[in-house]
Amino acid sequence: MSEIRPFGDEALLIEADDDAAVLALAHALGQPPAGVVDVVPAARTVLVAFDRTRIGPAAVRSWIASAAAGAVAVTDDGEDVVIPVHYDGADLADTAALLGVTVDRLIEDHMSAPWRVALTGFAPGFGYLVSTDWPHRVPRLAVPRTRVPAGADPLADGHAGVYPRATPGGWRLIGSTDLTLFDPDRTPPALLAPGTRVRFERRGPE
Repeated sequence: MSEIRPFGDEALLIEADDDAAVLALAHALGQPPAGVVDVVPAARTVLVAFDRTRIGPAAVRSWIASAAAGAVAVTDDGEDVVIPVHYDGADLADTAALLGVTVDRLIEDHMSAPWRVALTGFAPGFGYLVSTDWPHRVPRLAVPRTRVPAGADPLADGHAGVYPRATPGGWRLIGSTDLTLFDPDRTPPALLAPGTRVRFERRGPE
């Protein structure tokens, strides 16, 4: 944690060094005191919102600092969410060539990396996946697509993901899945949450 800054009258914004630090801090802030109404992890920050009629900013800041001092890397013994992938993405071959690897190598790297959801956002159910074993940084498309289908498996920068619904997007598509990532009638609606472990598994044509 590098800095805690005011974010309006009823929120504090915490800057972190990287995705792993965000995840560790968000996990450490998992049991907030009365008056803290939300903890929102993002790419390099964690936002803590509070009700100042119930708790003051100084008390929130003190709680954050204490929690951050004990924050450790997130580990768990829970089961992985397995996402079956058809490696049929429109950008698969071009992405492999851009990275200087074969298509088979890119697929193997994608499947063998132990992924974890660092944060969610952009669209309901969209998880930004990170892995210390993922060796690639994939540039975004120069011109985003106006429509990416639900279930598309993309890469961008150091992240992987799955589009939970049809939406515009500039990530490079390497595959697709039939798994439903977000269902408002399901409890919880989103399959992925910050901290969830994810593993990709290859599926052939049906």
